[in-house]
Amino acid sequence: MKPFYFSKNWYELVIMAIACYLIGCFNFARLIAKGKHKDITKMGSGNPGTMNMSREFGLKVGVITFFCDAFKGGIPAIVTYFIYRNYYFAGTSIVVSDFTRYFCGVCVIVGHIFPVFSHFKGGKGIASTLGLFWINLGAENPWFLLVGFGALWLIVLYIATTEWGSMGSLIGVTGFSIWQGVLFALRYADSTVNAYLVCLFAFLLLINILTWAAHWKNILRLLSGEEHHTSVKKLAKKKKEKKI
Repeated sequence: MKPFYFSKNWYELVIMAIACYLIGCFNFARLIAKGKHKDITKMGSGNPGTMNMSREFGLKVGVITFFCDAFKGGIPAIVTYFIYRNYYFAGTSIVVSDFTRYFCGVCVIVGHIFPVFSHFKGGKGIASTLGLFWINLGAENPWFLLVGFGALWLIVLYIATTEWGSMGSLIGVTGFSIWQGVLFALRYADSTVNAYLVCLFAFLLLINILTWAAHWKNILRLLSGEEHHTSVKKLAKKKKEKKI
């Protein structure tokens, strides 16, 4: 393990932040819809994300959109894992890659929700966030990729059973956050509290704040009983009807 001196290498984090924000600004839902000569922001709920794409173009297109956004959230972070996994912040026991993975993740999610090229009006960040956790937990333990994939299916099952798409998505984000938070807590249980350790947990909290805040209208509709239902069966049926 090699020491990483923030005072000397701070510019690397700045480059990461800018690059990941710009990556986050790239919206796959808009691109896929444009390929079909449509503008997803003017269809359905107007949200350029997985749920709206599924409702408007069918389940298959929605799944493709989900995985594109999921990889967008996870790949930049996992790249920094392999670059910085053998470094620790000087004077601490904090592994640099633990910091950079979620630092990059936050920047991607901010770019997805507030894209500069779309007047800061983007998606709600669920797919990118779930992809971020799924892929990053795989860095903790390769078996977690399989476990995380199973957790994603549980989210789908919850949505299919309750038809509350937004709530199922938010529960999934919070669940993955707690999972990663527990792993960090166990790893650094004997470490002295420092700024980098605080940042690790602050990133997890910020990810939840960003995604829950992006769904504030959905939450209000849920509380008032006016939220739109998301029927997986109807989405699948819609796909079959389009084929016919």
